[in-house]
Amino acid sequence: MILITGANGHFGKATIESLLKKGIDKNKLVGMVRSTEKGKDLVEQGVAIRIGDYNNYASLQEAFKGAHKLLLVSGTELEHRSKQQVDAVKAAKEAGVIHILYTSAKRRPDISNSPIQLVLNSHIDTENAIKESGMAYTLLRSNLYMDLLPWFLGEKVLENGIFFPAGDGKVGFTLRTDMAEAAANILMGNGHENKTYNISNPQSISFGEIAKLLSEISGKTINYHSSDSKTYIDTLTGAGVPQAYALMLAGFAEAAKQGEFVSGETDLMKLLGREPVAVKQFLANVYSKFTQS
Repeated sequence: MILITGANGHFGKATIESLLKKGIDKNKLVGMVRSTEKGKDLVEQGVAIRIGDYNNYASLQEAFKGAHKLLLVSGTELEHRSKQQVDAVKAAKEAGVIHILYTSAKRRPDISNSPIQLVLNSHIDTENAIKESGMAYTLLRSNLYMDLLPWFLGEKVLENGIFFPAGDGKVGFTLRTDMAEAAANILMGNGHENKTYNISNPQSISFGEIAKLLSEISGKTINYHSSDSKTYIDTLTGAGVPQAYALMLAGFAEAAKQGEFVSGETDLMKLLGREPVAVKQFLANVYSKFTQS
């Protein structure tokens, strides 16, 4: 049996949809959600659900029973994520899980000076717990979601241009559904035990290049302005953006500026068996109503 955690979240749901498209036996697939209400859509698709919460160890032990393969989707509570996920790994081991997949993050070997060290620490803690558990594992070290680009660019990017302090740094933005399909292929395949895969679009792109693509798509001149981090944070908070969000965005921008998200070697095409979706195609889909006729 394959169990997917966070099954009603973006990544978990996309993985389940990919598994269903590939013809998985629904009797061998289970989605873990925090409540019956959150699992309604899955039940309507014929997918069984189990109730489990990263903050409730006993619920994880119960939810994981009978699962041979487990996709552990990283949580969103940064302050508590390390404990939550290490607990999930322990519960999986106790429940008899044989093979665990984990959605980790792309990073440099040394993160001591990383602007997003807080985000990465929990991934490292979880990876270490998985390796020490004795279970077979597959670590998916993923680049930034392409789906987050509109968040980085801002709601009024076509009116005001791109204001983001990433300099000329390039990012291997990768579509979430491509990542999920790669995970589904691993779950349904063999030979992925004790492997670490770099899940990244082979094409890395700068925000300046994104501005040029948006100009082509919209027929407008989209400029890119990279300020210093302080000016960026002050501008966002002055516009009513919560400081925590502004600081997080600035951290990702600085990491991009330092080259942390350049693709390098990637396993994505091998896992997909095809080319992943490119940023140009994604931007055209998102901003298609502004395309010149």
